[in-house]
Amino acid sequence: MTVVEKVEASIGIQPAPSGATTGGILSQFVFAGRCPDQPGVVHAVTKFLLDKGCNIKEHQQFDDPVRKVVHLRTAFTGSPELGREGLEQDFSAIAEQFGMSYEFHDPTPPRLLVMVSRSGHCLNDLIFRWRAGGLGGEIALVVSNHDDLRPMAEAAGLPYLHVPVTAETKDSAEQRLLALVEEHRIDLVVLARYMQILSDDLCRALEGRAINIHHSFLPGFKGARPYHQAYDRGVKLVGATAHYVTADLDEGPIIEQEVIRVDHTHDPRALSTVGQDAEALALSRAVRWHCQHRVVLDGTSTVVFR
Repeated sequence: MTVVEKVEASIGIQPAPSGATTGGILSQFVFAGRCPDQPGVVHAVTKFLLDKGCNIKEHQQFDDPVRKVVHLRTAFTGSPELGREGLEQDFSAIAEQFGMSYEFHDPTPPRLLVMVSRSGHCLNDLIFRWRAGGLGGEIALVVSNHDDLRPMAEAAGLPYLHVPVTAETKDSAEQRLLALVEEHRIDLVVLARYMQILSDDLCRALEGRAINIHHSFLPGFKGARPYHQAYDRGVKLVGATAHYVTADLDEGPIIEQEVIRVDHTHDPRALSTVGQDAEALALSRAVRWHCQHRVVLDGTSTVVFR
């Protein structure tokens, strides 16, 4: 008996009858919900899925003792005929009863637009994981304000669009980006070392669906040559932070952070190499967890069901 089955048995839920789904073809769905902490929430969700003939494969929850709310993530299989919209509509009465905000996600992999400038380490890592089937989403295209990384993208069979950005063209370039998001049905924009500051309007338009990466020296070492500044100060830890994009530069809700220990033998070039490793790791994890619907935005923070 699985952990989920033990939980269901303890609250009086019987296993789904054999053959409850039709045709033998199952789809993987994910339910995510948030509501005030109260009795009966888990029972209501699991019973709803049981009544739909679904099989729970993974269940995680976080009871926040500070905010007095509970966050739920439940992965389950069910008949493809259920459909995301049908599930959301049928669950609405339960959600109203518990004051719950919720979403159902179908098996369709999210479509990604990756933005880069001249540094290719994060793009290279994302492409490798995408081609290996471990990214969780589908890279649809790469957009850059420079042409340097075109060979890397096109070698992987990805469309590469050069959208130059100057002070005079910034507004039109951002409108072009939003048009590409619409045209290519993009679910997530990934800033993989894209060295342009997005406008407040663009940040708001992409709220909750754009992830950025930066080295964790911020705000300690701002401006040019941060690794030289770090070397001069004798840093002992190099890190990177992946976060959602907001109008507050590099201060959006944090999804993942990676830290690597260094010492006095690391010159600025070695520190930069270690930093690139940290950036690639933190960004790929954040993208994968977002695509797997494991990240829940909670105001200025996040809940991550790893």
